[in-house]
Amino acid sequence: MQYFLEQCLIGISIGGAYALIAIGYTLVYGILRLINFAHGDIFMVAGYIMIFTTANFPIYISIPITIIATCILGVVIEKVAYKPLRTAPRMSIMISAIGVSYFLQNFATYLFTALPSNYPPIYFLKKQIHIGYLKTNMADILTPIITILLVLILIWILKHTKIGLSMRAVSRDYEAASLMGIKINNTISYTFAIGSILAAVGSILYFTNRASVFPYSGSMPGLKCFVAAVFGGIGSIPGALIGGFFIGLCETLIKAVGYSTFSDAFTFVILIIVLLLRPTGLFGEKIIDKV
Repeated sequence: MQYFLEQCLIGISIGGAYALIAIGYTLVYGILRLINFAHGDIFMVAGYIMIFTTANFPIYISIPITIIATCILGVVIEKVAYKPLRTAPRMSIMISAIGVSYFLQNFATYLFTALPSNYPPIYFLKKQIHIGYLKTNMADILTPIITILLVLILIWILKHTKIGLSMRAVSRDYEAASLMGIKINNTISYTFAIGSILAAVGSILYFTNRASVFPYSGSMPGLKCFVAAVFGGIGSIPGALIGGFFIGLCETLIKAVGYSTFSDAFTFVILIIVLLLRPTGLFGEKIIDKV
């Protein structure tokens, strides 16, 4: 029982990081109806930024720099790769997203080589703690708490601020929002900025329990977070939260019982089942095309 509960804590921690990244997918999809396949690689780049900054600054300065730099990266990608294709067919912008993903992977390989780079230890997150007879670290405890707090803050922003109102209006009806004077370009930039900030926080929490970062370390987590977003209902923030926790918990428990070879396959089996039985996910809205 002790081992099972410890694995559950680890799974919930991984799920929290997945949820933060999945929310980035779901926010962008809600605004642009675009799956930002480069989002997982933004998460990877945040890991490298953290490695670089901690080599030059104290950890309490490195974390804000990493978050701000990742936010800027997300906005720049939107301006350079997606904005010029705003009126192009949806397939064109999706191909652009895939191209950005490969560019970030290869650029990271060019700068840092394909060899894993050691992730800096964040000592207050690595601190071992005991809860009764359970042994874990601070990261496993704080990750779900931080995730839920950030989701609550995001929901408050969406419901009670002008930026949130603009985002909801654009996600509901792009053209009508434009006609009502909402600055579409600014709203989309805010969306990418928020998603990138969440990816940076998720990166810090995720890589804290891992020894290294390499150029393709964002690919599989990115795909799993996409599955989490689809499972919860693409476009739904609570759905992305629940989907992230579900995928992280299931993945960890499968590894715990000795079937680690099949943990990644399970994630994609979930994707297939969801698409077959409930394509809109748990909380997704059914879209009716009017003719």
